[in-house]
Formats: sequence, C-alpha cells, structure tokens
Amino acid sequence: MPLTERSTILAFKAGRAFRREGTNIVEPSVDKGAIVIERGEDELLHFMWKNRESEETEEDLILFPTDASFVSVPQAGGRVYVLKFSSSDQRHFFWMQDASSERDEEFAFHVNRLLQIPGYIPVWGVTDSTSQTPGASTSAQVAAPAGASQPTPEQLSQLRSLVAQMSDAAAAQPAPDLSLTDVLTAENLNPLFVSHPELIQTIFPHLPPDLPASPSPEVLSQIVSSPQFRGAVASFDRALRTGLLGDLVTQLGLPEEAGTSVEAFLRAVREQAQGNGSGGERMDTD
Repeated sequence: MPLTERSTILAFKAGRAFRREGTNIVEPSVDKGAIVIERGEDELLHFMWKNRESEETEEDLILFPTDASFVSVPQAGGRVYVLKFSSSDQRHFFWMQDASSERDEEFAFHVNRLLQIPGYIPVWGVTDSTSQTPGASTSAQVAAPAGASQPTPEQLSQLRSLVAQMSDAAAAQPAPDLSLTDVLTAENLNPLFVSHPELIQTIFPHLPPDLPASPSPEVLSQIVSSPQFRGAVASFDRALRTGLLGDLVTQLGLPEEAGTSVEAFLRAVREQAQGNGSGGERMDTD
C-alpha cells in the first residue's frame, strides 16, 4: 500500500529509535521510514510509522487532543525526537531521516500543532514565530524553510485575485453544500500555471521540499492531480466547517471571520481581490 493516503495530513521521513534495555541510551534503527499522520475513517487522529521499503504500517497510535507532544531529545545526540504522553509513561523515539536537518523543527512544530489543535491544517512557511514547541527550550524558535523567499505583497495580491477568479461564481451564490474540493480542482488550477507562470514562484515556498528549484507547470499539474493534494484540500474544507480557523486565515491576510465557514472564506478571498483590483491598499499586515 502507498505511504500516504487521501486522509494524510502530514508526512516526513523518520526512522525509529529504541532505548537500550536497562539504560537511558537511545539507539537508532537503520530501517528507512516515515511518520505519517492521518485522519482515519473513525475521525480520530492516527500517528503512524511506515517502513518506506516495505510500505507497511508498523506502528499506528491513536492520539487525543493535548494528550501527547513531540519533542527533541538533545541528550540522545543527532536528530532524535520522542513522542510522549501525559496520560501514560509511553515513549516512542524517532530520528529524522531527511537529508537536511533544516526543516526538523518545522516538522516538529506542525506535529505538535496537530496534537494540540483539533482541525489544524499545516501551512508550510506560515508559522507563529512566537509559539513554542511543547517541552522545548524557551529559547527555541521554529525555523522557516531554508531558501524559501517570502512572497511580495504584489504576488500575494495576484494569488488572491487568481483564486477569486476560480471561486467567484460559486461564492456569488453560496450553496449549503459548497466545498473547496469543487473549486480547487486540477481542471481549474492547471490553466493558471500555464497562463500565469509567475504564480509558480509565489506558491513554491509552500510546496513539498523535494521538488526542483523551479518546478514546471507539468510538475505542478501532477501535484494538484494527486490524492495527497485532494486530501489536503478536503482536510482544509473540513477544518473550515468547524468555524475555528480565524487565527490561521489572518496569517493569510484575510479577516478572522473568513475562518468561520467555506462560504465565508471564498467570499473574503473574492472581496479582497476586488478591493486590491480597484487600486486601494487593503493588504492587512500583522
């Protein structure tokens, strides 16, 4: 079976590590693996470790909000993290296997947000620099992805305008069953990558880290056609329906009420794009 499914929320390369019996020494296993976090059919959060060679799930832990944290273990040396529980003495050790360590803290940041905030959706490069990873040193800060340049206000304005073009008709007459999966489709997105190639550089910091430095429209077409992308859109759609994403959408320059529903999100995107298009300076900054 594949490493990720449509229900995958977060996945990154990591191996397992085990405590040597009778000691506090943690030894990494050489097996190549990945930590995969999914929302199961039971609507519960599943923290899984999958073997990247056999593609088999060898650990599947059900997590409840605020019961666990994913923190660095500096005493172990290397890039070792532990998943620990407040309700028990369970400890599960892992070591980061990505070629670069530059995104380790960002992965841990999103894991902890998922463990603390129901409905949280990871947004790469958009993190709260004032937030602490639970259990980490008070001096630790979440690092932004290496090499990821921040989009300019003009690029953000253009991106909102393009998204508004896709959602304008739907948002004008919102239906009760309106879904982001009906708007952010490959059929709607692919023409934009060809007609607006500058859009690629705007969204590049938020794409998977193993892509080419300048992905082509063909590569992006494969991404938006993939089950992982459709699953992420569906997860974001579900999260919007909780009405609890006000803090997240403000980081995108949208009003807090845009995080209360799918219709409110699309309406806010359209209104902001129309405002920017009229020449007014409506870009919100924090």
